[in-house]
Amino acid sequence: MRLPHPPSPERSAELRRRFAEEARSERPDLSALCLLIGAEADGGLDEAGIDAAQIELDDLAGRLPFRPGGPRSWAVALRELLGERCGFRGSAADYQRLESSLLHEVLRRRRGLPILLSVVWMEVARRAGAPVYGVALPGHFVVGFGAAEEQVLADPFDGGRVLAGADAELLVAGATGAALDPSMLAPADPLDVVLRILNNVRAWAAARPERSDVALWAVELSLLLPSHPARLRYERAQLLVERGDFLVGASELEAYAEVVGAVDEGAAERVRRQARSARAMLN
Repeated sequence: MRLPHPPSPERSAELRRRFAEEARSERPDLSALCLLIGAEADGGLDEAGIDAAQIELDDLAGRLPFRPGGPRSWAVALRELLGERCGFRGSAADYQRLESSLLHEVLRRRRGLPILLSVVWMEVARRAGAPVYGVALPGHFVVGFGAAEEQVLADPFDGGRVLAGADAELLVAGATGAALDPSMLAPADPLDVVLRILNNVRAWAAARPERSDVALWAVELSLLLPSHPARLRYERAQLLVERGDFLVGASELEAYAEVVGAVDEGAAERVRRQARSARAMLN
C-alpha cells in the first residue's frame, strides 16, 4: 500500500468531532463512520472523496433488482451484482493490508477483510430496501437477510456465497473449534461493527511497531464510541509512552490506575510503577 499522509491536526480534530457525534446519534450511519475512519487513516480522503464513496454505494444499490423477493432472493441478487459482476471478494493477502479495513479503499480495490466487504453488502442492500444486517461470527464476519425464522446468510469474503445449513457451523468450528451457538447469529449492532473494524486496525498496527501512529488513532477513535473496553485507556497510555510523550502517558497511566484500584489494587500498583518509570524517562 502507498503510505498515506495523515490528515492535518485541524482536519483530524474535525473528523473526530463528527465521528463522536455520529456514534452518539439515535441511528448511527455505518458507512459514514467507516468513511470517517478512512479519512483519519488517509489525509488524501477529502470531503469530495467521502461523498464519492457514498454516491458509489447509492449507484450500486440502484443496480439491484427492485424487491427481488424473500431473503434468499436478496442474497442471490447481492452475490450476482457485487460478487460476480463487480468482483468484490477477499483473499488471505488482504489481511496484511491496512487498506483492507478502509471503506473507500475497499470500494476502489474491490478487495477487503470480511467485515469491510460485509459493510459494502449491508450498505448497498440497505439502500435498496433489503432486510439486511451484519452477523459477527467468531473469527469471520458475514451478512444475514430476513428474520431469525427465515434467516439466510451470505459470505461477502467468498464473493457473496449463500451459506448452506452447515456452512456457518463449519466457519465457527474452523475459527474457534467450538460449536455454533444460536446467539452468534443475532444481528450485530452498528457500533459493535465499528469497534470490531478498529480492533482489526489495531491488530494490523500491533504487528508493525513502526506504525504506532496507526495504533494510536485507532485507539483514540475507539474511545470516542459510547461503549468501549476500559482497557483501551491503558493501551492509549502505553502508546503515548512508546511514542515519547512521557508526561501525558504517565498521567493517563495514573488515571487508569485509579479506575483499576477499585477492583484490583495489585494491578493498579503495577500500572503506577509504569507511570513512575515513564516520568523517570524525562530526566
